Amino acid sequence: MGRTLVMTRTTPARPPFDPELGAVLTLLSDRLPPYFTMEQIPDLRSMAAPPIDPESVAQAGIVSSDVTIPTQDGGEIVLTILEAEGRTGTGPGFYYIHGGGMVSGTRWSGVPGVFPWLHRFEAVAVTVEYRLAPEFPDPVPIEDSYAGLIWIAEHANEIGIDLNRLIVMGGSAGGGLAAGLAHLSRDRGGPSLAGQLLMYPMLDDRDSTMSTRQIDGIGIWDRTSNVTGWTAYLGDRRGTDRVSVYAAPARATDLSGLPPAFIDCGSAEVFRDEDVSYASAIWAAGGQAELHVWPGGFHMFDNLAPQAVLSQQMRAAREGWLARILDA
Repeated sequence: MGRTLVMTRTTPARPPFDPELGAVLTLLSDRLPPYFTMEQIPDLRSMAAPPIDPESVAQAGIVSSDVTIPTQDGGEIVLTILEAEGRTGTGPGFYYIHGGGMVSGTRWSGVPGVFPWLHRFEAVAVTVEYRLAPEFPDPVPIEDSYAGLIWIAEHANEIGIDLNRLIVMGGSAGGGLAAGLAHLSRDRGGPSLAGQLLMYPMLDDRDSTMSTRQIDGIGIWDRTSNVTGWTAYLGDRRGTDRVSVYAAPARATDLSGLPPAFIDCGSAEVFRDEDVSYASAIWAAGGQAELHVWPGGFHMFDNLAPQAVLSQQMRAAREGWLARILDA
C-alpha cells in the first residue's frame, strides 16, 4: 500500500520578542492578526487608521495644505505639505512615503511621527497619496512617488525647502518605495537627495530569507502577509527575473552614488535579513549606511507600542541621524 506524502511548512526557531513588546503584541492579537491574504485586503484597508483629525494636527503646532499634481500616466494624486506653525524662511525638506504593504494606508499614515522633527529642524514635510496595489500595481506607486519628488524640486522655493537638505523617508512599504526612489532619481538624473531614512523597509519580493521563514503566523506582518503584498504589487512577476530594482531595491547590484542611508528594523520581523543585507550592499559599494537591529522588536513596534523603552530608543536613533545629516 502506498503512502500519501504530506508537505508541511516548518517554522525555524526565532529571536524572542522583547518582554515589554511581547505583552503589547498579546493585547493586539485579536485586533491585528499576523497575516493577510489577497481576499483580506479590504479588511486590512478598513482597519487602517482613520484620517487624522485636523484639530489634532493643529494641537501639534502643525499647519497643512494640499496640492493635486499630475502623474506620469495622466492621472492625479494629492500631496500634503506640513510645517510648524509660524515657520518662515528656508529649511530642510522631508519627503515622506507611507507604509501599508503596498495595498493600504494613506498619505497621513504614520505622519505624526514626523511632527517633532518639523519643530526641531524647522523643516517642511511633503507626504504623497500614491495609488495602491492591486488596483494600481508596479510601476504606478514608484512613479507616483517620483512625480511628487519632481514637484518638490520645482516648487522648493515656494514651499521653503532647501534642496541641498532634502531627505526621502518612509516606513515598511514606504521605506521600500523611498529606497527605490533613491535609485530612480539617481538613474534619471533627478533631484539629489541628502539622505534616505528607511524605517523597517520592505525591499525584497523573493521570500527567501531566514527571517521570512522565522516570522510565519506570528507577530505583525508575517510571511503570508508579505507574499500577499508583493503579489498584489507585482502580480505573476513576483519572484522572477522580471522585477526592477525600483520595485524591489534588494535586487540592486549597483548601489553606488546613493545618498547616505539610515536603516532600522526589529530582530523578530520578516524584513530583518533583507534590511541587514541592503545595508551591507551599500557598504560594499563604498556608500554610507547606519543600521540598527532592535533586539526583540516586531514590525512597526514603535507605532504600536510608542511608550516602550525600545520604541523610544528607536526614535531617538533616527532623530540623531537626522541631526548629523542636517548638521543641526
